Amino acid sequence: MEEPRQERLECLAVCAGAGGLALGLEQAGFDPVLLLDNRAVACETLRLNRPAWKILEADLLDFDPVEHRETYDVDLLAGGLPRVKASAAVGREDSAEEIRVLEATIMLMHGVQPRALLIENVPDLVSKPEYEPIRTYIADELEHLGYRHRWFVLNAQDHGVPQDRKQGILVAFKGDGIDGFTIPVPDAKPSITVGEALAASMAMRGWPHAAAWAAQADRVAPTLVGGSWNRGGADLGPTGSKRSWARMSVNGGTVADEVPGPEFPWDLSGDIKGMPALTVEQAALLQGFPHDWSFAGRKTARYRQVGHASPPPVGRALGLAVRAALGH
Repeated sequence: MEEPRQERLECLAVCAGAGGLALGLEQAGFDPVLLLDNRAVACETLRLNRPAWKILEADLLDFDPVEHRETYDVDLLAGGLPRVKASAAVGREDSAEEIRVLEATIMLMHGVQPRALLIENVPDLVSKPEYEPIRTYIADELEHLGYRHRWFVLNAQDHGVPQDRKQGILVAFKGDGIDGFTIPVPDAKPSITVGEALAASMAMRGWPHAAAWAAQADRVAPTLVGGSWNRGGADLGPTGSKRSWARMSVNGGTVADEVPGPEFPWDLSGDIKGMPALTVEQAALLQGFPHDWSFAGRKTARYRQVGHASPPPVGRALGLAVRAALGH
């Protein structure tokens, strides 16, 4: 007997970025009716990979769902929003933009009336006292609209991503849908290491030390950090992260144009110049993107998109959990 086809559900994806969350949701059975992002290069990335998706380059603060009726009554409103900083939560104007975007997403619920809401952000947003005002605001707005919600934290390394990346998650459901929601459980399999994830790519150009390098890169990556869009070049994060990368013989101070070739030395003395740097494509593998997902723009812009993305495997796990709660 032929297996019944999985019913596809619909979602609206805001702050879609490079498409990590949308890709994971697609794998879980959600098709986007619209993807919204305010960066041209991110919209170009989405079009490169999914030409059939409807993509709108616009600021979320200016988005009017009345002009996009296809977004009304979708199954899910989802967003991997800009990372809220603690200083924003206590009202400092120089970093409050992230809070405004979060509030705008909640206000979008009025016009869209989705069956469910999924927001991904920093883990501190879930429980730290300095974020209590925004949590209270969200709770009041959702209750007013007839939604019940839950906060929790996931770590991407528990869901097939070779990276220690904690994510704060908010889900909400209209009516009693929250009663059927179960937080995704960690995979039974051990976490994938950096060496396992990148061994093949490190050997692509004939680097003779690739296997030995992969064997010693025997742990998950520290959290990839995209950095500011407004300043600096591409690197793998703050000083503490760079030290963690150096312990796996990775130069975290830059992003490479290509993987090492036959002539690249491997200096075991600890000199960072003798350590290979990662390429954008390798960083994407550590985020759980598939090999064939392309990123538009120059190297720094491409790395920014990767570093800011929500890992697709986490999106898939969350999408399946939301789908089950919606009765599918």
